[in-house]
Order: sequence, then structure tokens, then C-alpha cells
Amino acid sequence: MTDRMPRLAAGVDAALAATTLGPAPARVDVVIVGGGSAGCVLANRRSEDRNTSVLVLEAGRSDLIIDPFIHMPAALPFPIGSRFYDWRYESDPEPHMNGRRVYHARGKVLGGSSSINGMIFQRGNPMDYERWGGDPGMEQWDYAHCLPYFKRMETCLAGADAWRGGEGPLILERGPAENPLFGAFFDAAVQAGYPRTDDANGYRQEGFGPFDRTIHRGRRLSAARAYLHPVMHRPNLHVRTLALTTRIRFAGTRATGIDYVSLGRRHTVEAGEVVLCGGAINTPQLLQLSGVGDPKLLRPMGIDIVSGLSGVGDHLQDHLEVYVQYASKLPVSIAPGLKWRNRPKLAADWLFFRKGLGATNHFEGGGFVRGNADVDYPNLMFHFLPIAIRYDGRSPIEGHGYQVHIGPMYSDARGTCRIRSVDPRVKPALRFNYLSTDQDRREWVEAIRVARDILGQPALAPYNGGEISPGPQVETDEQILDWVRADAETALHPSCTARMGVDDASVLDPATMSVHGTTGLRVGDASAMPYVTNGNIYAPVIMLAEKAADLIRGESPLAPSSAPWYNHRTGTPLDPPTADPPNRTPLAATQHPAGPAD
Repeated sequence: MTDRMPRLAAGVDAALAATTLGPAPARVDVVIVGGGSAGCVLANRRSEDRNTSVLVLEAGRSDLIIDPFIHMPAALPFPIGSRFYDWRYESDPEPHMNGRRVYHARGKVLGGSSSINGMIFQRGNPMDYERWGGDPGMEQWDYAHCLPYFKRMETCLAGADAWRGGEGPLILERGPAENPLFGAFFDAAVQAGYPRTDDANGYRQEGFGPFDRTIHRGRRLSAARAYLHPVMHRPNLHVRTLALTTRIRFAGTRATGIDYVSLGRRHTVEAGEVVLCGGAINTPQLLQLSGVGDPKLLRPMGIDIVSGLSGVGDHLQDHLEVYVQYASKLPVSIAPGLKWRNRPKLAADWLFFRKGLGATNHFEGGGFVRGNADVDYPNLMFHFLPIAIRYDGRSPIEGHGYQVHIGPMYSDARGTCRIRSVDPRVKPALRFNYLSTDQDRREWVEAIRVARDILGQPALAPYNGGEISPGPQVETDEQILDWVRADAETALHPSCTARMGVDDASVLDPATMSVHGTTGLRVGDASAMPYVTNGNIYAPVIMLAEKAADLIRGESPLAPSSAPWYNHRTGTPLDPPTADPPNRTPLAATQHPAGPAD
């Protein structure tokens, strides 16, 4: 990719920020820091009251409608790694990953990471939210109370029912999964002893089938395009890009506004309420810079303490993944269509007709399984691709292939996010502590063996040209772990660094989203999650922001749902109990009743 288009877009952004958009208001009722996934939801919901003035400050650039690198689904490898679209974070050297620094892409654009992600829409399992609701003070965050917000946020084109919404701003299309490799993969999963599911976001998550995607009529439907742009005409809503918030202003423990920098100039905005939506990295960073955090970290930097919350930046969770890749004996993959010589046709089909290989993210199906008999609900997630390729576009073979993305969903490893400097432009120190626990390492070995078992079934035999990665030479448990240490990448799901709760290590009041020890300061993004969910976190973040909007406004939350969900241990009125996974060695680690141990 050349830099010509992004450079042009950046120049247009600067011109818009400097002239067309004008200066931000000096005072508003609500300032939302971050125009990413959660910020777009909060901006929409808070500005519904025309008497409430709302300002959104986004440090990245605008998501110009003419930019194909954002809006073409198949172009998703291009923004990742580009300084025009991606903040390009890196972890500190990970001690259990051979000292590697693990790259972390984060959206540097309106819509945040929803403008550069893989567009996979997964809510997580109902028992994820039972786990949330099982903690003290979190009773209103169980599945019954979260499901109405999942329904409110979406229009599921596959059909609305007791579990799916039909009138929300986020339109979801089900992956067609028409390539014959998808059908063979689903059949192979059944042959390996795993079920099919009609809807992984509905009654039954466990099983294999097509996935929902945030794609509509051949275009990416980011949070900005679903929630923010349709209401930009509201006179009480103001949005500013290229605006880096540097500090929260306090009078005692009350948040009174923010300072920000735009195009080299410093500005101050007074606000009746400050809502942080910077995500699991930037929200704890801004809290720490503003005096909300562990005094042992902040005082040596000369930062005055507003609220001494040791949990700010702790409890960092993420998903790690690898690609298990196979060559295909038959010429059925999508590899030829993505070759450079065919890209002009791909681009033309998308640009003029919104169809073809450019109109899909290619993550059209996959599945969720319990990899052993000890876990209560799926601890492994599969994304299937009818091509062997990496996120950056590199391919291990010249011909045809296919792959699964696989990794444990409930690692009990916990990391940290810590500021290094009082300069807000200096990226914080990130340590995820991948593979640092016995459970994590055991589940990684399990994940690779489950993947190989499925990919080695008869349904895929006509295509199976042999394993490319990791390769047949990687067989023992230690060889598998060595490969994971060297090859695994983040699935880009950082979360939980300002978690809700009422214990001493929590940061947010679950009933109001207020930061403990402060007034007028709230959080409504992925950092608020108490535990990461078992899948891509975009959908849970939108749900969380939808519910946070009601809690922040002091409105009564939506009435809880009575819809049942699939539970393999107890069954439900819709299903009898089912057997444990086939031929799996139980995990010895102790586990949370609704998931893994903390």
C-alpha cells in the first residue's frame, strides 16, 4: 500500500479540524473522551435529549466516506500497521513469550477499532454474563439484564426473535459461507463430535456455523457509521477529531472538564460530566495522568492524587491466537482472487457493485467448543478462513490453502497498563503476561490438539494437502508451547483495566459507571468489563455502552429477559443435556462456576 491516499486523507482531516468544524465549545453538559466504539454509542444516546449538549473528542482522524481502506471489508489488512489508521501499540517484552514485544493495533480514527477490525460480531456466551452478575454488586449485569441491550443495539437480518433484535442501529449480516471449504469444515467439526448451531449469538452459542458480521450492503458498518453519523445533524452534538485529551480537570474530587490539544494548540472545555471511552489502554492512561490511580505509581511522577485507586490499569485481559494452516489439494480457496493482478477487478466489483471478494471480511464462519469436560461452556473459539494468509497479507504458500484462528478464551493470566511519563503522548507500558499460568499453557496445548482433530476429519480429506503451520514436526506439548511463544499474535481484545465492582481492587460503581472516589466522572468502554468474554469483544462493548448510557442518565434499565439459553450440563426446555467433548483430557485447574478461575 502506498501512503498517497492516507496522506491525502490526513490533510483533509487537518483542514476540516482547523476550519470547517471550528473550535469546540468552551462549555458543555457532557464531554465524551474517545470517538471509538463505546464513544459513538454514548454520543448518540446522551444527545437524544436536545437540552443536553454533548462534545466528543477523538484523538484520531475522521473516517472519510471516500476512504476504501476503512469501508471496503476485504481491505482490513491495510489499516492495521499504518500510522494513519493505527496507534500501533506494543507490549513490553513478554517474559513467557521469549521476551517478544507483541504488536497491538488500535483504531486511530473515528469509530476506533470498529473502523479497522475484522468485523466479526460475537456477543459471548450467556454464562459470561452470569459470571459478571455473580460478583458482589454486579447483580444487574447478568445475562437476563444484558440481553435486552444486545437486542436494542442490533438489527439482525437473519431474523428477530426472543434473543435477537430487529430495530437497532447496528445492522448485522450473516456470513454466506458458500465456499466449499466452509461446508467441509462444518462437516468435519460434526465428525469430530461437535454440534452445529443455527445462531452463535442466539439461544445456543456452542457449535459451528456461519458468523454474524458488521457488514451491510458490502460496506463495513463501524460504530461511527451505525451510531454517530446518523445523528451528526443534532445541534446539541459536537464532534472534534485530531483532539488529544491530555488531562481531566478536577475541583477536589469532582471532574469539571478536560484539557486537550488539537493541531498544536491547547484548549480547555468545562463540562458538567466527563465520560471516558478511550478503551482498555487509553482510559486507564488518562485516569493515571489525572491523578486517579495507584499512589505508588503516580506520586513518584509528581502527580497529585485525586482518588487512590490501585486497580486502575490492573486486571488487563486479552485473547491470544495462532493460525493453524493447511495446504489445499483442490483449487477452491480464494487465494487467486486476492493476487495483485486480480485486485483491480476486486476493487471495481466493490466500488461499483458492492459485491465480490472486496465486499466480505472472509471470516464468514467458525465455532465455539468446550475443549474438555471440566469447563461449563465453550473455552475455545474458531475462526475459519478459506485461504492461508496472515493479517498483514503474507501467505506461507503460493497455492491454495485454508486455516483456523484458534486460542483459549479464558486465560487466567492478568496484565497491567501503566503510564511511563506525565506526557500524554508517551504510550503506556503494557504487559499482558501471556502463557504465564499453568491453566493458560494447558489450554493452549488443548486448543491445538482440538484444531488438528477437526482439520484431520474425513470431510476435509479431499482438500487436505498437509499442515503448513505449525507443521507435523511440532507434536509434543512443549513443542506446541514453543511454537505458540514464537508465533502467537493478539486477537486484539484488551479489556478490564478499570473494571466494575465494589471490592477494593475495582474502579467503577456498577450501578452508575462512576469512578470510585470521584463525582462527575464515568467510564463506559471495554476497560469497565470485569472479565473478558469468550469471543470478539466489539459486541459486548456496544452492549455495555448502551446500558451505561441508561445508568449514567439515571434512567431505569431495560426490563430483564426471560429467554432461556443453552446449558450443556442442565439442559433447558429447548434441549436435553448433552455429552462432554469427545476424547478430551480434563483440565486439572480449578475453575469459576461459570468459567475459569480468576
